[in-house]
Formats: sequence, C-alpha cells, structure tokens
Amino acid sequence: QVQLVESGGGLVQPGGSLSLSCTASGPILSIYSMGWYRQAPGKQRELVAKIHSDGVRNIADSVKGRFTISRDNTKDMVSLQMNSLNSYDTAVYFCNANLLLRGSVGPTGFWGRGTQVTVSS
Repeated sequence: QVQLVESGGGLVQPGGSLSLSCTASGPILSIYSMGWYRQAPGKQRELVAKIHSDGVRNIADSVKGRFTISRDNTKDMVSLQMNSLNSYDTAVYFCNANLLLRGSVGPTGFWGRGTQVTVSS
C-alpha cells in the first residue's frame, strides 16, 4: 500500500519561512515526479511546485523566487522550502507523487492527506 506522509506546515507570520516534507513508501519501483499542490478556501487546487525524475522543475509563477523544491532520491522524499510567505500562501498543501509500482505497466498518481499552512500576524 502506497503512503505519502507529509510533515511541516503550521502558523507563520508574514515574511516568515516554513518547510514541508513528504515521504513516499510502499511497493515503489520508480518515482516519475513528486511535488506539492495547494488549495485555499473556495478555490481550486493548484500546482505549487513539482520535480520530475530528470530533475526538471515546474514552479508556479506566484511562488518563483520564494519557494524551492528539492528531492532526496535515497529516501523517496520531496521537500518544499517556503520563504517570504504572505497571506496568499495560506492554504492546505498536498503532496502529490506519480509512481511506478511493482506489477504495474504505467505510473499512478497518489495524494497525501494535506497539511495546513497559515500565514497571519
């Protein structure tokens, strides 16, 4: 059974920093991509940042220059360092992974349960 376990998040003041981590476990043969999406109240879920197996990164324009995504292939883990946070960053952040599992012929997408990030003074 595949699990994506998220950690980090919480309450931070405007201009502050937070770090999120997500570790994948289960019958994983390879990781096509891992990344983070977020969903603010009343809004659709949107891509924040994603990193592919070849190292290519997709970063939302709204967080470029402030957020950094990195991956530890030895631990099947992805991290998101978030700096210069503002109120627009307040949302539930979800880990997403596209994984090739043992016995599968193609990748399958998985989601974590989400972690709340609140930016407020």
